[in-house]
Amino acid sequence: MENGETAAQAAIRETHEEAGANILIDGPFAMISIAHINQVHLFYRGRMATPHFYAGEESLEVGLYHTEQIPWNELAFLSVSLCLERYLADRALGTYRFHEAELPAP
Repeated sequence: MENGETAAQAAIRETHEEAGANILIDGPFAMISIAHINQVHLFYRGRMATPHFYAGEESLEVGLYHTEQIPWNELAFLSVSLCLERYLADRALGTYRFHEAELPAP
């Protein structure tokens, strides 16, 4: 987050900076604590406002995937994998709830 920015504003900005996508936030989805590196990862559910996206300066590659095509072994962060797993489980149930988790030290 930048000074003077809300968490949701940070999510919108970071998504644009890293994936070139303009998004609309639906709501908070998950908070992953990673104490051994002094970080908290906060994830929001949202929708793309337009179908346009591109790899930003901080990303090597971005893409949209069908569920069965998600490149699980290529995801950069364990917190992202954990969040996606919970998102897919909630989607299968037809309801979304807020998730909180902790990642242990390696």
